[in-house]
Amino acid sequence: MKKIILMATVFLGVVACKTNPFTGKKIMNFYPNSQIFPTAFAQYDSFLGENKVLTGTADANTVTKVGQRISSAAERWLTANGYPGYLKDYKWEYNLVDDPTVNAWCMPGGKIVFYTGILPITQTERGIAVVMGHEVAHALADHGAQRMSASAVQQGLAVAGNVAIQDENKLALFNQFYGVGSNVLGMLPFSRSHETEADRIGLQIMAIAGYDPTEAAELWKRMKANSGGEAPPEFMSTHPSNDTRIANLTEWAPLAKAEAAKFGVTTFR
Repeated sequence: MKKIILMATVFLGVVACKTNPFTGKKIMNFYPNSQIFPTAFAQYDSFLGENKVLTGTADANTVTKVGQRISSAAERWLTANGYPGYLKDYKWEYNLVDDPTVNAWCMPGGKIVFYTGILPITQTERGIAVVMGHEVAHALADHGAQRMSASAVQQGLAVAGNVAIQDENKLALFNQFYGVGSNVLGMLPFSRSHETEADRIGLQIMAIAGYDPTEAAELWKRMKANSGGEAPPEFMSTHPSNDTRIANLTEWAPLAKAEAAKFGVTTFR
């Protein structure tokens, strides 16, 4: 088993060759934009065709306006920090879908959906900017492709274990515990790290777009109240707890304002 882990570590060191420009860290991404974006765009179009997309309403127009401002702010930051052309393959799109679910999501390449159910929580344009910044950040950091890559590694290690372990009793134990162990110790922390990263990047770019980053902690207080305090333990969740996010966003808001000031933004909507 140690040999399998060593081989996987070496392999990941080779493939983790792309750098997240916002963190400077190497990321695990097996899928180039040219491979993943067309599929994501097709899936997004299919989703829109099967759901009620709102257009021309005040809320729909605000979602689009905020998305454009934040993606433009991201491009400003990337260009200023030595990454011109980073977004050349992105096709930004921001749609509001009539659905009571309290959620928003982003597909690779900048395809974003807001559900109407989240608007009572966002309340204002600033609140929409908090959620939009987070979703745009997922696209910027290639989180979708990273999740696919991590899933491929998880499945690959399962196959490798079944090939390498000859003893039937040990193999049975491996298969019994690998699924749960790889999720709790691997996939779930990986997902939580993406959510935390998207919170921090999103806070920064919403501030550069001119939106007050102190709103982020306030939004998550409302999200916590809306949930009624019901949530799984953090270690069993794909997301950090509401309290963790509130504490992080409160701590990072002054840093986001300082970053925005580098772009001449010192007053906020």
